[in-house]
Amino acid sequence: MAKGKMVRKGDLPQKSCITCGRPFTWRKKWEKVWDEVKYCSDRCRNSR
Repeated sequence: MAKGKMVRKGDLPQKSCITCGRPFTWRKKWEKVWDEVKYCSDRCRNSR
């Protein structure tokens, strides 16, 4: 039995990085802080 519902990758929420403008998708590790995530990677976060 699966613990949660399976969600297709195309159905996950997306945002655009404020540094490079590239779209990135939701990740499990960002589950509780998704509203605060602004950058697609550490590289973009460090070059703000």
